[in-house]
Amino acid sequence: MINARMARRALILIALIGLTGGLVAVFVGRPDLARWIWAAGAIPVAVSLAISIVRDLLSGRAGVDAVAFLSMTAAIALGEPLAGAVVAVMYAGGGVLEDYAIGRAERELKSLVDRAPRVAHRRVADAFEEVLVDQVAIGDRLLVRAGEVVPVDGLILNSAASLDESALTGEPMPVLRRLGEPARSGTVNVGETFEMQASASAGESTYAAIVSLVTAAQTAKAPFTRMADRYALLLLPVTLALAGAAWALSGDPIRGLAVLVAATPCPLILAAPVAFIAGTSRAARRGILVKGGGPLEALARAHTVMFDKTGTLTVGGARLVSVETAPGENSEDALRLAASLEQASHHVVASAVVAAALERGISLAVPSDVRETMGSGLCGLIDGRKICVGSHTLASGGGRPQDWAIRALRRASWRSALSVFVSVDGRVVAALLLADELRPEAPRAVAALREAGVSRIVMVTGDRADAAETIGAALNLDAILADRAPTEKVEAVAAEQRLHPTIMVGDGINDAPALAAADVGIAMGARGASASSEAADVVILVDRLDRVSEAVAVARRTRAIAIQSIIVGMGLSAVAMCMAAFGYLPPVAGALTQEAIDVAVILNALRALRGERGSARAAMAPGAAQSLQEGHERLKTSLDRLRKIADALDDLEGQKAVDLIIEANRIVGGDIAAHERNDEGAVQPQLASVLVERHGLAAMSRAHREILHQARLLDRLAVGLCADDSDRYVVRDAQRIIDSIDALVRLHNAQEEDIYQDVVADWDADARPRQVEPARRQTL
Repeated sequence: MINARMARRALILIALIGLTGGLVAVFVGRPDLARWIWAAGAIPVAVSLAISIVRDLLSGRAGVDAVAFLSMTAAIALGEPLAGAVVAVMYAGGGVLEDYAIGRAERELKSLVDRAPRVAHRRVADAFEEVLVDQVAIGDRLLVRAGEVVPVDGLILNSAASLDESALTGEPMPVLRRLGEPARSGTVNVGETFEMQASASAGESTYAAIVSLVTAAQTAKAPFTRMADRYALLLLPVTLALAGAAWALSGDPIRGLAVLVAATPCPLILAAPVAFIAGTSRAARRGILVKGGGPLEALARAHTVMFDKTGTLTVGGARLVSVETAPGENSEDALRLAASLEQASHHVVASAVVAAALERGISLAVPSDVRETMGSGLCGLIDGRKICVGSHTLASGGGRPQDWAIRALRRASWRSALSVFVSVDGRVVAALLLADELRPEAPRAVAALREAGVSRIVMVTGDRADAAETIGAALNLDAILADRAPTEKVEAVAAEQRLHPTIMVGDGINDAPALAAADVGIAMGARGASASSEAADVVILVDRLDRVSEAVAVARRTRAIAIQSIIVGMGLSAVAMCMAAFGYLPPVAGALTQEAIDVAVILNALRALRGERGSARAAMAPGAAQSLQEGHERLKTSLDRLRKIADALDDLEGQKAVDLIIEANRIVGGDIAAHERNDEGAVQPQLASVLVERHGLAAMSRAHREILHQARLLDRLAVGLCADDSDRYVVRDAQRIIDSIDALVRLHNAQEEDIYQDVVADWDADARPRQVEPARRQTL
């Protein structure tokens, strides 16, 4: 490749010297010498072109550049060496221009390969030695200095490390990784020096896989490009026929030469590959690795998208969604006891419970005398008390569930959640409800796919039907295929393929067969699912589902630009050939026109590197949106307490009920009402300045007014309320108002956050994305 590029540069230099030398000879009054110099500059280019055509023929390909060869040799033979020299310059210059265009389009892909880590600092006793990255073994302790690239995948051994993950994810803001969290190869240490323990060899690390994917992306050829090559073959007989007709009808061979010189196959043979490489590069800039032009073209034709559920449409894994307590028990204390005991278990549910407690800042105790019953739970001692965490049978010793426990089991059922009960010294005190969560960006991602032109969206999952239908209803999907084994997923993909071009999106090893079977397999590879990433045609490196719709949008725009370049370029070439045939375009002018068309086509194809013109608009600063979402996260604690108060009022009356109603009124007036007023007075003016369509702000204002109205109703009910007044009707009215406020605020916050995500500053000067991590998670 490098030698070929050097040869093309040498040819353009020879052609330019020949053309310039001939012009100088004419200027000094030596036109006879000028003709020889022009011929000398054109002949090496013609010889090189002849060799290239013969090589193509021997390898089974037709040389579509035969038109350029004929025009150069005919120009010299017919006594028009200047035209031959101009064609030589234009042809050789076109090769250099193609190298530049492809090099620019591949810049993002090449930068990923060029920055691959090559050395590592490995601990040996009390010192560190520099070794080649290929010599690092699993378990080695490595030192990563400030500014260095993380050499292999591993776990951080320091309390924290600040990493720039933009090369992998496209996200420019540094990410803080803490003790025990993963550090992926290819990321850059932008903080203090830290130590890590290798968890993979260099060849099996994240960055090695990315380099492999990039190599595939650079070498693969799109079917559309091969089709363009076949159409280019038709240009030769058409050109020869038109040139012969012009010569025969006019009796002037120069007319035929002018047609040959004006003809150019560049729009056919260059527009498609340049556009598709540019589109692949643009996708890589957004954390989307496409393995070549073929998958990119298939993405552009997609009609149906099929999603796996767990880990793709949902976060994947259990998350604590609620703590249901027995009357008079404290939810935080119950969670502390459960998480303290679960530290002794390696079960996925145990990890979720411990993580939930740590997120809430709860200090955990060390358990002792722990005994685990597989499939049921575990028991042990915490602070001298016997704690059991697991099924209701284990926690209660087989007793009948109390009313509150029955209610918790019922809520777990309609939420498709798992219930984990906690008992203290034989008395059941709480139930932890755990469930998978819908990805925060999933609704927006599905809507964006429809906007990108996808007509049918299907979920295919191995999960049970009730959980799958809950997700499908939330996302308004077209079809839900549940209880499907991996082989049945492949059959489902094949059934959709028989009707329309189909994309399959998944993240797990069990999704690999379906990904390989689809027209385009898209793997959510941010978590390192190597099997699915290998099987897929496209790998999303950032853990964002909305990149799927972005991949489709980039592909469709790339294909449209390629088709546009071909149609417009060949149309202009046809006009130039006709003008030459009628004598309006002499050979030299025809050569210049040909090169102008080539340059225009390549520059137009390079538009695939950029987004839609006019899509840039004012955007809210990322810090402002982050602050707003953090406010919603703080408000969530108040909403959770309101929900607990509403539940507790089921079983209370008298002074206890009054106390809870007054507490709810204090929360609503002090936290929620104040937040809504601030939204109306400070946030909406910010949004109004950046929203293209402001109609949604009227709905937001309406929601603010309704929330404040409900807050006033609760205040009227609570002020002056005493035990004598708190009959069951007052308690029921309070419950209804509290439930209404809770539901309204949660829905309203979700809508606001969708708007924040839409208007946040998504691009910096290098067109890299700025992600604001959503504070809200929808639980189903």
